[in-house]
Amino acid sequence: MRFHERTHGVYFDDLDAFQILHNARYLLLFEHAIGSFWRHMGWGGALDFNENPDQYHLVRSNHIEYLRPVRGTGEVRVRVWVERLGRTSLTFGLRVMPLDEDVDHARGERVIVRVDPLSQRPTEWTAEFRGLLAPYRQDLDDDEGG
Repeated sequence: MRFHERTHGVYFDDLDAFQILHNARYLLLFEHAIGSFWRHMGWGGALDFNENPDQYHLVRSNHIEYLRPVRGTGEVRVRVWVERLGRTSLTFGLRVMPLDEDVDHARGERVIVRVDPLSQRPTEWTAEFRGLLAPYRQDLDDDEGG
């Protein structure tokens, strides 16, 4: 399974009173990494739902587990992959890690749901979208026993 990873800066205004990365900033790191992933996949321009109907999706949930504090300013890596791709939903897996170790500061998930622009009801992902995401899908590796 492939993943997408991006390095992000941690700045003074990201820190709480204890000089630890503020808990709300992790969600922003996840947001930036997912945005980078979409650009990497070719979705970097203006939204065009007629050309790419899979772009119309909404966030259903975010979950973050804080495991090891990020202390002070510096840089962290944020890794993103597709944990599961359902009929109408997609679950991203996310990790925040130091630059020099594959240990987690935090782990998280974001679930998005593709919706019809008119009815605002869940609708299926396209076959093209499924093909595009296949290399990043952990659930395909799990199904193959790998």
